[in-house]
Amino acid sequence: MASSTHPHPHPHPAPVAEPAAETERLRAEKRQLRQALASHAVVDQAIGVLTVRGRIEPYRGFTALREISQHTNIKLPVVAEQILKHARGAALPGLLLRELHAALPATPPTRTPTDIRAGARSVVSTAAVAR
Repeated sequence: MASSTHPHPHPHPAPVAEPAAETERLRAEKRQLRQALASHAVVDQAIGVLTVRGRIEPYRGFTALREISQHTNIKLPVVAEQILKHARGAALPGLLLRELHAALPATPPTRTPTDIRAGARSVVSTAAVAR
């Protein structure tokens, strides 16, 4: 018997959800997880585009995406999708293009191992991403 100084650790057991409600909750969670996974893949692909085309480190690509998203009030996955469409030849909306240029110049261009092996003396500007 529990005394007033040592109450029962679980005085009221958690209510059991109705099976139909629990099933719907699990379905909603599954949809959210699938959406998050798809969104993450799009963002990773856009980071890859910025990394390759801008010759920048992946963390700088993510930083650029995040800054563009914050400055334009456009969700990160939507910005990433626009970058992917642009990589496939679509025009980048003017607002995103301006923000991309603003986000990337702070990133010094780098030389790739291929550039170094070939003895290249110049580097590609990060503005090449927007071409």
